[in-house]
Amino acid sequence: MSENDNEYQQPVGASLEGWTSRPRPERVTMQGRFCRLEPLDPQLHLADLCAAWADPEDEKDWTYMPFGPFRNEGEFRRHLDATGGSSDALHYTVIDLTTDRAVGTLALMRIEPGHGVIEVGFVTFSRYLKRSPLSTEAQFLLMKYVFDQLGYRRYEWKCDSLNAPSCNAARRLGFSFEGTFRQAIVYKGRNRDTNWFSIIDKEWPSVREAFEQWLKPENFDEDGKQRHSLAALRDNVTK
Repeated sequence: MSENDNEYQQPVGASLEGWTSRPRPERVTMQGRFCRLEPLDPQLHLADLCAAWADPEDEKDWTYMPFGPFRNEGEFRRHLDATGGSSDALHYTVIDLTTDRAVGTLALMRIEPGHGVIEVGFVTFSRYLKRSPLSTEAQFLLMKYVFDQLGYRRYEWKCDSLNAPSCNAARRLGFSFEGTFRQAIVYKGRNRDTNWFSIIDKEWPSVREAFEQWLKPENFDEDGKQRHSLAALRDNVTK
């Protein structure tokens, strides 16, 4: 009988002696070097977020979201009122420390404290966040909160299988692709096959170290461009 067989000689999962349910995430503020995350406050953040998403070149940012685009401030206000009051998903606002303005939101959702599983979702980053150190640091701050402070075992990312930018972002951030759930969701009147990604607790130390190296000032040149990619740093850590 192997150590993972039960008394009936059936294989079972590894024992988690001492495991206890994890705390639920709270409405806390997380401080970084480029940005901070603070709980979404519709009254406080409405004007900044409206400005961040004003006059887009097109509406493609909303294609794969279950909400949006918003035709006017009233629609957007109602959206923020609904999301700001939710506890699952629990939405956080990304504040640019250079301007002290809100430039995007993301959320912790499908929160399962008993299993230690949680998902990051509703990632809604304006043009001021995309392809910037702020967007990477915002993701890192939320991961660090989930793994290091709350002690979760599994951190998930899910997206439309046709959403190539989201799939690429998940891989860049250190998530592993696990498969596609076919015909998982109906949204905006169309089918969604959902790609699943995850980071688990035993992977987190190397993922965290790569983030920390990437975010160091010396990793950016005088024009603010990265010297080493996050993926390259993670590869070096795991060698």
